[in-house]
Amino acid sequence: MYTLDDTIAAIATSIGQSGIGIVKISGPEALTIGQQLFRSAKGSTDFQPYRLHYGYIVDPTSNSRVDEGLVVYMPKPHSYTCQDIIEIQAHGGIVPLRRILELTLSLGARPAEAGEMTLRAFLNGRLDLAQAEAVLDVIEAKTVAALRVATEQLSGSLSAQVSEVRAILLDILAFLEASIDFVEDEIPAQEVEGPLNDVIAPLEMLLQSADHGLIYRQGVRAAIVGRPNVGKSSLLNALLRGNRAIVTDIPGTTRDTLEETANVGGIPLVLVDTAGIRAQPADEVERIGVDRSRAALGRADIALMVIDGSSDLESGDYEISQAIGSKPALLIINKHDLPGRLRSEVIADFLPGVGRVFISALTRQGIAELEETLVDLILGGSVTIADTPLVSNPRHKTLLQRALEHTKAALSAQGDGVTPDLVSIDVREAVEALGEITGETVTEDLLDTIFSKFCIGK
Repeated sequence: MYTLDDTIAAIATSIGQSGIGIVKISGPEALTIGQQLFRSAKGSTDFQPYRLHYGYIVDPTSNSRVDEGLVVYMPKPHSYTCQDIIEIQAHGGIVPLRRILELTLSLGARPAEAGEMTLRAFLNGRLDLAQAEAVLDVIEAKTVAALRVATEQLSGSLSAQVSEVRAILLDILAFLEASIDFVEDEIPAQEVEGPLNDVIAPLEMLLQSADHGLIYRQGVRAAIVGRPNVGKSSLLNALLRGNRAIVTDIPGTTRDTLEETANVGGIPLVLVDTAGIRAQPADEVERIGVDRSRAALGRADIALMVIDGSSDLESGDYEISQAIGSKPALLIINKHDLPGRLRSEVIADFLPGVGRVFISALTRQGIAELEETLVDLILGGSVTIADTPLVSNPRHKTLLQRALEHTKAALSAQGDGVTPDLVSIDVREAVEALGEITGETVTEDLLDTIFSKFCIGK
């Protein structure tokens, strides 16, 4: 069982060398521990809430100084955990932060588990479970769009919609269970099929947003494939707006896969630059590189096939196109700045049904159009509405699917005249599935799984 009556402490910033590092203390003894560790430069021992106090962190047993810093006291319930919190802002070196943490533990705190600060915020009612999970999404956001999706969930927009649907189902469930326990004359009649129908539309809307939300949260893997020297590494550099990959005129320069994440229209696009694929590698090293390229193509969500627009297609181009198969793909005709371009009818017949963009990775010509085409390919050409909360968590998507299935089953059963006790089984399952999103129905094992993904100190 979780306990809230002890005091926990952790380093709340990344370990390393930085200007500032924070040690956070939360619990009933936080203020007492903070007062023993801190000596104000003004000589005061009182902490005024929500104000930074300048002074020194000391070892209370010897009164020797450990570091110079700032301390802020946030009393319950108006703090992140809804408990008394002391935050010590010291220098960001490994040694001073660990020493400060050791002192907090010697004064009665215990080390916080991963995500325990946010877990306490959830258990104390400051955040529901969906909001608590959004905290991690905010921390791990790779693009501004991903951050927007996470902050929308943190603000409670998803929770509000889920809770509204759950309230309707709870009302239906209460009526059905009352119908089981009491004769019809003792309870007023209530429409069941209409409210169940009303629940289906918002559940379907949330599920429709799930694929987009997961894309912004998790990103998309795109394998850049093509035969040697068609400009794959140059394309990677163009999309990253830097010189990450080595580019030369020598075919086969790239011998291994290289992964980097680019922000393309707000989508974290994991670009995998691969070795040029050809039937007869020059040596054993190139052969291994080609094998890894094929493996990377197999793992990718989409394929970006690059061909040389200044020369004729070769057998290797057709071989690679066959390896792509039915995977979502985009044909990129590179070197559009050079003379001797491919005939349009040849390009049209190559990879039919696949979108195509003409670029020059060297001059960056066509890169903006390429990015727009990529976004359309990934999102299916649809537009994300800013006011609509996106479901960005695979767990939430699974639970919404479960709730929708049971709601439809209950509606079908009600229409067939099934008895209330059997209809209520599906309604209850839908209620519990939605409760697992916001935390009303949640097990300790599930909480352990969710919060173990957090860093210690958050």
